[in-house]
Amino acid sequence: MSLKSGTTVGSSKASVSSGEDVADPHTRTKIIYIVYLIAALDITWMFLQFSVTPYLAKKLGFDTLWFGYLQTMVGVTQLLGGPLFGRFADLFGARAALSLACAANIVFFLLLAIANHPVMLFIHKLPTVFMHVLPASQMVVADLSEPGRRADALAKLGLCFGIGMIAGSTMGGHLNTRYGETFAACFGAAGCAFSLLLVLKFIPTSTKTKNKSVFNVGEITRLMKFPGVTPTFLVKIIAGLPSGIFQVMFTIIALDFFKLQPQENGYLMAYFGIVQMVVQGGVMGRLTARYSESSLLLLSISISSLVGLAQAYMQTVLHLCVIVIPMMFSLSVFNVITDSMLTKSVPSSDTGTMLGMCASVQSLLRTVGPTAGGFLYVNYGISSFGLIQFVVNIAVFVYLLQRQR
Repeated sequence: MSLKSGTTVGSSKASVSSGEDVADPHTRTKIIYIVYLIAALDITWMFLQFSVTPYLAKKLGFDTLWFGYLQTMVGVTQLLGGPLFGRFADLFGARAALSLACAANIVFFLLLAIANHPVMLFIHKLPTVFMHVLPASQMVVADLSEPGRRADALAKLGLCFGIGMIAGSTMGGHLNTRYGETFAACFGAAGCAFSLLLVLKFIPTSTKTKNKSVFNVGEITRLMKFPGVTPTFLVKIIAGLPSGIFQVMFTIIALDFFKLQPQENGYLMAYFGIVQMVVQGGVMGRLTARYSESSLLLLSISISSLVGLAQAYMQTVLHLCVIVIPMMFSLSVFNVITDSMLTKSVPSSDTGTMLGMCASVQSLLRTVGPTAGGFLYVNYGISSFGLIQFVVNIAVFVYLLQRQR
């Protein structure tokens, strides 16, 4: 398959009160751990939704084509919103950005709860333009962590992702099976409201050293001119496209190819989360401390090519469970390393915008993924995803190897 100056945000017991407080190492650590909690909760609600929407869409008469259109809409909406949300966070601070994202999550789940018509299922996706809790969390962690430990700090957000994947998939499968889609959606809305309270209580107004005075979309393109940004960004898009298509199409694959029920799908996603937790929590820190980022990038792309080859011959859920281990490893290393490289390439005041652009890469994949993936799946079968991933990643690996030499 994301903030450093001082303004008062509450009492000393409740939250950070000034820029000097944010500069204190103990306070920085406290804020980072709270952000980890908020991120884990957000991923929990996101995967709870993944256990609701596909089955609700099927009840409302969606076929593979229309479900692809629904996924494409989310990709387009977040593609437009990602960079602007990142710039918003740079200008108005961590608390405003995370509050906006959590509030959008609440509206998203409430609209899902009342969705009883295909049109409503499309309408409920509109708040995704602001639903960027994970990029906003990455911004806070990137701003408050030391550059030398940034990759490890960002990797721990991946650990939160694994926790949320396990909790959300399991919880969503059970709630959907026992109480129905409406109750599960209302439960998600209540959970997002709790996340919003955590943001208002503990997150400082800003973690930036300074703010820009003008909201200018041109600032986004300006970042692409910094040394190393454009090549890394292109690698992130090109190498991530094949695996992104597989991730976007996984819901269809689970329903159509593996014939999984909601609860079974929840258990499978929980297994993915366990693998993610082991990789992010037990492996990433050791790797980033011992090896250079360029070496780890090459490693992740080479393993991703082999994963693609294995996917081409995948036939059963057991095969998938075996392939998931190197798949999660390569995805985790690839995403963490490219995000770390890109944030180090720009000034600290622009990390929010850069991470918003990184999030937009995923949105771009969700935009083209359903159409391309649907075409490949219908005409060439599931093996086509793996073969394309193998060829593309081999090509990127050779390019990076020659570029380093």
